[in-house]
Amino acid sequence: MTFISLWPPSISGYSHQVDLLVIAFTVLIVALSAPVFILIAVFAVKYRRGRPADRKHSPNRNIPLEVSWSVVPFVALLGFYVWSTELFASLRHAPADALQIDVVAKQWMWKFQHPQGQAEINELHVPAGEPVKLTMASQDVIHSLFLPALRIKQDVVPGRYTTSWFTADKPGVYRIACSQYCGSNHSEMTGSFVVMTPADYAKWLSQSSNDLTLAAEGAALFRSRGCSGCHDPASTTRAPSLVGLYGNPVPLQSGEVVIADDQYIRDSILLPQSQVAAGYQPIMPTFQNVLSEEDVLKIVAYIKSLQPREATQ
Repeated sequence: MTFISLWPPSISGYSHQVDLLVIAFTVLIVALSAPVFILIAVFAVKYRRGRPADRKHSPNRNIPLEVSWSVVPFVALLGFYVWSTELFASLRHAPADALQIDVVAKQWMWKFQHPQGQAEINELHVPAGEPVKLTMASQDVIHSLFLPALRIKQDVVPGRYTTSWFTADKPGVYRIACSQYCGSNHSEMTGSFVVMTPADYAKWLSQSSNDLTLAAEGAALFRSRGCSGCHDPASTTRAPSLVGLYGNPVPLQSGEVVIADDQYIRDSILLPQSQVAAGYQPIMPTFQNVLSEEDVLKIVAYIKSLQPREATQ
């Protein structure tokens, strides 16, 4: 029988901060509420019916005391708001050198794709002490990737990418779960989160090596699906160049300027008429219901790898 721990292990600096926040906030709530419940009990006994007691209202008022029991809790709660907001915001800014891992959620499984080409089902291997960024997509309904030992949870939504990042410090095997009800087998959408020393992780990569990296698999799809017929630099068809596209501004026909991030590239593949590049006709066909989320992630990885030649030297 498997038991769910009420307080799972904490294996990162972020999870330690979350635990400290929870404990400190609990102490604050107890400190604010305990006097109320204690005085309720005291007054219920002291002023119960039939007991002699002075029930006259005191004419004296302690203004500083009355102000303090409103101001002090307000300032304390405001401090907790700032603390929790900073923790929340920190999950939205992954380090530039973070290891990129793609995640596809399906009823009812998790698929993890490493940049070297290794794919895992319901298991995620990561190196200890190194930042890891997860780019997640759902194949069907809303899921939510929950890593209790890291104290992070991120919804995985159909139609767009969501991201999260972490640095796991303690090697071991921990739990993965889906925290968003996603169907009849939701409770079975679990897995193992394996944190390894950098040496063990490198060994694991070599033992489970793939002949093709994620970008190489994307390049093969790029050619087999006919994308290179228009977007290849040698193509006679006039289409936007993809070399050096990722991370740079793209002017649109609407007059807007957007940054070519993962979401923009995904939308350009599946919803090509939504954001048409300035100076080009909206003639690109959609690949929706043609490419799976895994295929799109591979093509996105390939386009991200297309850097100008001078930038790679």
